[in-house]
Amino acid sequence: MSPRPHKKRKARRILATAAGLATVGALVAALPAMAGQDKGNGHQQPNTVDVQLLSFNDLHGNLEAPAGSAGTVTEKQADGTTKAIPAGGIEYLATSLRNARKGNAYSVTAAGGDMVGASPLLSGLFHDEPTIEALNKIDLDVTTVGNHEFDEGAVELARLQNGGCHPTEGCYEKGKKFKGADFPYLAANVTSEKTGKPILKPYTVWKKNGVKIGFIGVTLEGTPNIVTAAGVKGLKFHDEIETVNKYAQELDRQGVKSIVALIHEGGAPASTAYNYNCDSPGAGDGISGPITEIAKGITSKVDALVTGHTHAAYVCTIPDPSGKPRLVTSASSFGKLYTDTTLTYDRRTNDIVRTSVESANHIVNREQPKAPDMTSLIERWNKLAAPIANAPQGFISADINGRGATTPESPLGDVIADAQLAGTAPADKGGAQIAFMNPGGIRSDLVYKASGSEGDGVVTYGEAFTVQPFTNMMNVVDLTGAQVITALQQQVSGSNEASPKILQVSKGLTYTLDMTKTGAARVVTDSVKLDGAAIDPAKTYRVAMNEFLGGGGDGFPVLGQGKNKLVGPSDLDLFNAYLAANSTAQAPLAPPAADRITILK
Repeated sequence: MSPRPHKKRKARRILATAAGLATVGALVAALPAMAGQDKGNGHQQPNTVDVQLLSFNDLHGNLEAPAGSAGTVTEKQADGTTKAIPAGGIEYLATSLRNARKGNAYSVTAAGGDMVGASPLLSGLFHDEPTIEALNKIDLDVTTVGNHEFDEGAVELARLQNGGCHPTEGCYEKGKKFKGADFPYLAANVTSEKTGKPILKPYTVWKKNGVKIGFIGVTLEGTPNIVTAAGVKGLKFHDEIETVNKYAQELDRQGVKSIVALIHEGGAPASTAYNYNCDSPGAGDGISGPITEIAKGITSKVDALVTGHTHAAYVCTIPDPSGKPRLVTSASSFGKLYTDTTLTYDRRTNDIVRTSVESANHIVNREQPKAPDMTSLIERWNKLAAPIANAPQGFISADINGRGATTPESPLGDVIADAQLAGTAPADKGGAQIAFMNPGGIRSDLVYKASGSEGDGVVTYGEAFTVQPFTNMMNVVDLTGAQVITALQQQVSGSNEASPKILQVSKGLTYTLDMTKTGAARVVTDSVKLDGAAIDPAKTYRVAMNEFLGGGGDGFPVLGQGKNKLVGPSDLDLFNAYLAANSTAQAPLAPPAADRITILK
C-alpha cells in the first residue's frame, strides 16, 4: 500500500513541470494572497496595515494648561511670519488624542520621557500621582524614562510604576491606594550597580491581530550630570546607541521586526516653529544636537525614533547607518503638541515599509472641548492642594520671564539668584557674596495675569512652586576667584561648549561673554567683577548655589570642589521669602533689566 502515495506525489511534480512556467508563475503570484488569509476563519486580510503611532514627550506633570510663554506654540505662517498659539493642558491633550484615534483600528500611544518631575504644584505636591492617574486615563501604552523620572530616585520611580502609597506621606485620599502606572516605563540603558540588570523593563511589544511592534526605551547617558547625586545613586547609565542596538537585535531574534526607539535625548531645529521643515534643503539638514549622531548610529532594524528632552518640535528624516531614510520626531513639551505617525506594517515581513511612513505634529489647541474626566481629575486634586497652592507670596508689576526669556540671562533668573544671595548673605546663614542659579532649574515664568481668583499681579505659592519645583537645598561654599572664573568658563566649554548653559548670577557680579570666540576663551577674564572690583584669582569667596550645582551638576565640576559647605533652606523657601520682603500690592516687584552679563556676538 505504501507506494501509492509516493506515485501520486511524483505524478504531481511531473504535472507541475508539464504545466509550464505560466502556471508556476500563477501559483507564485497567488502565494501572497494565500499568506494574507486569516488561518482561523479563512477571511482575506490585506498584506499591509496602517498602524497609527501617537506620541508626545516632556509633559512634566503639566495637567493644567501652562501659563504665559510656556503655554504657547509658535506656528509659521504662509507669508513667513510667525504666530503664537495657546496650547497644552491635559484636558485638551486627552481630547486631541481621543479624536485622533477615531477611525484607526490599529493605534498605539507612546511617550518620550519626562512625564513627571519638575512638575507644577498640582502634580508635584503629590509626588506626581495625579499625572500617572491622568496618563492611565488617556490610555498611554508605553513611555521611556527621562532624566526627571530620577529626581526622587529609583525607589520612587518603581513606586510610580508599581503603585503603593508614598513611604513617608502615605495615601493622599481616604480609602484610595495609588495603583501605579497601567503602562510600562522602559529603562533599557539604566542598570543597577549591584545586579547589572535594567531597573525596569528594557522593551515591550505591542500586539494586535498579529501585528507586533517593539518599543525600546532609553534616557540620555548623561542623566547623572543633570540630576542630583541622590537621584541616581546606585545606578549606571549606558550609551544610547549601544543599548538600543543590543535590544533591537534581541527583538529581531524573537521575530519582532518592527521596532520604535523611545529616546529621551533630542535636537535643536533651526526654527522654533512647530511646522518648520527640518528636511530642507536635504534630509535632516535643519536639525542639530545630540540626537543627530544618535540617529545615525542606531541600527537600521529600528524603524522610527520618538525623542524628547530638548522641548523642541520637529519631524525630521535622518538617514540610518545604511543610508535609508528614518523618521525622528519630538513634540515640544507640556502637552502642547502631539505627533501623529502612520507606520505601514507589512504582514508578510512583519516589518515597517519605511517608504510609506508619514508623520506630522499637531497643536493641542484650547478651542476644542475639554475632556470631562480630566477636568474632574484636576478639580479633585486642586481641592486637596488649594490650602497650600493659593497662599499669596508676593506681587509683580508685569510678567517676569524665565523659561520663556529669549536671552541667555533672564529677568527671572536674576530674581532667583538675588533671592538666593539675600537668603544666604547673613553671616549666620553662610555669608554668601555671590549666587549662581542653573538655567534649567527655572521651569516657568512669573505671569502677571491671574491664574485663578487671586487677582492680577499676585504670585501664589503654587505659581512660585511651578517656577522652582525641585525644592533643592541651598549650599554655601568657599571657592577661589580662579574657581569662580573657571565656573563661568565651564558654561561655554567642555560638555557645555556645543550647547552653553549660562548661569544666572546675583547682583554685583558682572562680566562679558564674547561668543565670537570658542570654548573657555569666550569668557573675558579681566571683565569679571564683583561690585565693580576685579575678581581676585587668589582670594576666597563665599558662593551660594542649589545642591544640584553644588554637586557639580550641569557640567560644572568646579562647583563641586567647594569647601566649608553650609547647607541652608530650600531654594523655594528663599524665593518666597524674597518675594514677601521685596514686594507689596502698592509696590510690586518689577522685572529686572537682565544686564549683568554683556554678550558680544
